[in-house]
Amino acid sequence: MLQIDQLSAGYIKGSQVLDGLDLSVAKGEFIALLGRNGMGKTTLMRAIVGQLKPSAGKIRFAGNDITGAAPYKAARAGIGYVPQGREIFADFTVEENLRMGLLGKPGLGALVPDWPYEIFPILKERRHQRAGTMSGGQQQQLAIMRALLGQPELLILDEPSEGIQPSIVHDIGIALRDYAKEHGLTILLVEQNLDLVSLLGHHALFMENGSIVERVDDMDRLQNDAALIARYLSV
Repeated sequence: MLQIDQLSAGYIKGSQVLDGLDLSVAKGEFIALLGRNGMGKTTLMRAIVGQLKPSAGKIRFAGNDITGAAPYKAARAGIGYVPQGREIFADFTVEENLRMGLLGKPGLGALVPDWPYEIFPILKERRHQRAGTMSGGQQQQLAIMRALLGQPELLILDEPSEGIQPSIVHDIGIALRDYAKEHGLTILLVEQNLDLVSLLGHHALFMENGSIVERVDDMDRLQNDAALIARYLSV
């Protein structure tokens, strides 16, 4: 579904964060990207969704070249994105935020259907509340559901557990896992919370210095291999 070949990208001319990165994600997979801060994980996410133009390489999604495509084109192609920090509209109500997830999606209408409120009932309870007054966990549920309302084929999540209490993180993980299984959703997850990664992940990829350096297919290893975690995640 997603194929990335020899991707290079950075923020300052002549300075690359990603260095010839290769990545393949099949339909229905849950893949977690792990690594210390500054290794290029968020840069990769931004390049995929069109917020950052690569300097070299190719990004193909569902057979189409989307390298350097504008963010709205990536969204229309079927990619949903929940950025680090959530980036909800604080002064909008919950329902107004959700409606933003329907914009630019022909055939989905302008009104929020009932099913998002069934997945995260707190959003129905707070549907007329300003989003900026909600807790971090509630805002993350809102950000995820706003992305899912566009009915993406690939959902990219950047640090969804950041600043959220463990019980809410677990509930979000269960909801995402169940939705993905039911709808065939593919998930690419950047995360440091190993419990959430183990709950969602089929595979874990470790990044260092802008490249993927190791792949783990046995998710139990993330909980039991202290040397692996120390090598790639310890400060």
